[in-house]
Amino acid sequence: MPTTLDEIFQDQIESRPIEAISVEPPVPLEEIPTPALLIDEVAFQRNLERMARHITTSGLSLRAHAKMHKSPVVARKQLAAGASGICCAKVAEAEVMQRAGINPILITSPVVSEDSLRRVVRMAQHNDELQIVIDCQQTADQLQRMLMDNTGKLGVLVDIDPGMGRTGIEAGQPAVDLVVHVAEHCPNLNFLGLQIYAGNCMHIPGHGERRKKYFKVMEKGAATRQMIEEAGIRVATVSGGGTGTYDLERALGLITELQAGSFAFMDIEYRDIGGVDNPLFVDFEIALHLLVTAISQPQSTLITVDAGFKSLASDKMVPEFKDIEGLRYHWGGDEHGIVQLNNPSKLINLGDKLKLLTPHCDPTVNLHDFYFVVRDGLVHELWPISTRGLSR
Repeated sequence: MPTTLDEIFQDQIESRPIEAISVEPPVPLEEIPTPALLIDEVAFQRNLERMARHITTSGLSLRAHAKMHKSPVVARKQLAAGASGICCAKVAEAEVMQRAGINPILITSPVVSEDSLRRVVRMAQHNDELQIVIDCQQTADQLQRMLMDNTGKLGVLVDIDPGMGRTGIEAGQPAVDLVVHVAEHCPNLNFLGLQIYAGNCMHIPGHGERRKKYFKVMEKGAATRQMIEEAGIRVATVSGGGTGTYDLERALGLITELQAGSFAFMDIEYRDIGGVDNPLFVDFEIALHLLVTAISQPQSTLITVDAGFKSLASDKMVPEFKDIEGLRYHWGGDEHGIVQLNNPSKLINLGDKLKLLTPHCDPTVNLHDFYFVVRDGLVHELWPISTRGLSR
């Protein structure tokens, strides 16, 4: 029986389901308890195939970001479709993925606390392909001491702040100094390259405007890479970019490893950024929906559905209904959504099942235990959302 805090947390990691669960016989959507997070399996697979073709023609590698889907089942399918590895935002996510046999893994958020670094070192003892990012000398030195004590090595990328002010060391000489320090004083750290993620550019509306601002933001990163190489240190990898800039990276010529995540499922926020020749971004299909049930009609022009803040991320716009016009969702609290009926294109009755497009896929996924995987209108499998809630 686990008693220490570390033992309790490790027991939690090891007890999480990580395998697909077959539903026999398959179940029609009308019989699914709601709210239920659905994956359109065919659309999802097409998204993976489209990205695979792009990666092949662009000469990039794909390190798919698992913070979006939080599922080893999805990660395996991404690797099978050509991804060279995955990213995890937090150590606990990486621990679950490693237990599920997913590899290689890059942890993309800086790790500083003694406990978290100890867990990283423990993972590295069983995984020579594990990588993390660092953005300060303190972390580099701390890792060096820990790894030296355990006779281990660990691949690192130096995280550079492209102007977001979130994580990363300042571009230019501060970044060069950190890389030189790692190369000269941290023999147990294997410097592999840089992480430069401009998340503030991913959702800029309009393809032309997004390209202009992204290229400008990344200039300091490109200059820093040149400075490091002029110091005689090879920069083998520059990891970054995302779904919103996936088609800009080849022309930019800086990113070698694409950290896209949302392309696999898509959401309203990404759809609305716009594409090259379209006011909507339709390079990838929306494959993620929330199935809800109409449970009440308090007024003739209102219907209440059984999904609110506890089922949908509320940090962005409101959800939209799939394939039905004249419905407008409003937040109705933790458990409810209130739907305004404006001459809807389909009559809505109590008990009807409806599909919602999610505003923001990552935090919506974090609210659910399973994906209900749909093919030909039937649920064939459940895929565990194994790392939901693991923000340590």
